[in-house]
Amino acid sequence: MKNSPSTFLPFHWKDLILPSSLGASLPLALLLFVILTKEDLFETWMFYPLTIIPLGGAVGGAFFFLMGFHWFPKGNQKLIAIIFSTIFYFVGLWISAVLAFAITGHWD
Repeated sequence: MKNSPSTFLPFHWKDLILPSSLGASLPLALLLFVILTKEDLFETWMFYPLTIIPLGGAVGGAFFFLMGFHWFPKGNQKLIAIIFSTIFYFVGLWISAVLAFAITGHWD
């Protein structure tokens, strides 16, 4: 009896690297822009947002890829999956930002 590949996840893990890196690059670029244009110097508390928020974006990007292109590849289900996963991506970014700034004590 042969092991059948899982239909839940992609056959190759390399398929998730590009969507995850694209999902993480947008918030990372925005955070680096905000930090580098700031007058103050780089402080150590900024490491938490620079790691946690792009991680949330990477998870959101992987979820977007799985929903729109792997789990629901065609039809009206794909449209609904893309709309839902886009909302999930931005909610995930917001939750990861709240978590990162709550850890550092800057969420007031």
